[in-house]
Amino acid sequence: MHSSTEPEKTPAHGGDVYHLARTLGVEVQDLLDFSANINPLGFPPGLQQAVLEAMQKICHYPDRRCLDLCRDLAAYHGLTPEHILVGNGSTELIYLLARALKPGKGLINAPAFSEYEQALRAAQVSVDFHLTPEADHFTLSASLDPRGADLVFLANPASPSGALIPTERLLAVIAALDGAGIRVVLDEAFIDFVEEASLKGHLARFPRLIILRSFTKFFGIPGLRLGYVLAAPEMAARLAALQEPWSVNTLAQAAGRACLTDHDFMAQTRLLVHEERQYLWEGLAALPGLKAFPSAVNYLLVKLTRPGATAAQLRQAMLRHRLIIRDASNFRGLDERFFRIAVRRRFENDRLLQALKQCLKGE
Repeated sequence: MHSSTEPEKTPAHGGDVYHLARTLGVEVQDLLDFSANINPLGFPPGLQQAVLEAMQKICHYPDRRCLDLCRDLAAYHGLTPEHILVGNGSTELIYLLARALKPGKGLINAPAFSEYEQALRAAQVSVDFHLTPEADHFTLSASLDPRGADLVFLANPASPSGALIPTERLLAVIAALDGAGIRVVLDEAFIDFVEEASLKGHLARFPRLIILRSFTKFFGIPGLRLGYVLAAPEMAARLAALQEPWSVNTLAQAAGRACLTDHDFMAQTRLLVHEERQYLWEGLAALPGLKAFPSAVNYLLVKLTRPGATAAQLRQAMLRHRLIIRDASNFRGLDERFFRIAVRRRFENDRLLQALKQCLKGE
């Protein structure tokens, strides 16, 4: 296996550890991944036993409707099972939404997760973008002109900035769009870190609002693929009718149910991420040539401020320390100066800060 030091094309997503390990000629466990925003505590401690117990059921097809998980989610969110559709990760549901709703035109609040655009284009839908400026920390600060679109993709907290849109501002934006007959897909993939900011309690008020949720980030299970939609029952049923059968396997369903029971894990996660995000932000602020943006979640967007410095160069230099950062230059609305890092545990964050210090000095 060969080792490469040539710069690579910016990956479409973070977390590409298998490819990088092969490219560098190392094992996956030799790399410390700050490019994917996964819970630094990993998955809940009871999850492994739940998955092992579910193994005895894999001789049967999975529950196509995920009824037990939907009931648990309904209880957790204060909704009914009819409001919920579970999918093989929220990305599957993004593509399902584009295909099922088939809007005449989609509008994406950007910078944003690239799969919104990919899903709309795969469904042969024209796409427009509302670009948020750096001065507003790359998040929505005012009203949103739909520009003739009948479906809007909006994330809260924003990605890749991590900024949280104030609830009243977000409600005003959605009320205006809903009143104009426009559907809003609100991606709350990271809202678990600030659950009180979720708009799940407003579904009855806004029948055209569709909320995307994910188990991946907060519960640390990206390899299992599990996400869900919260929507009006009529919308959830419409989407379910067009979803591929058995898309959510038995083990993922069992894992999801186990996640929802561990409230101590949730509290520990929120406390750790709050403390370590502040620690990491202060550490970055102390390094010349970096500007970190405020965040409400488990990642930080950072800008290189020295002339000529690029995220691609920094990413390559950090790989020599076996650390992976996310070159954010391929987010629409950002440029080659931006990168993103996950919030991890203290000793890992210290290792990142030390490596960044050396790389910025050219060591």
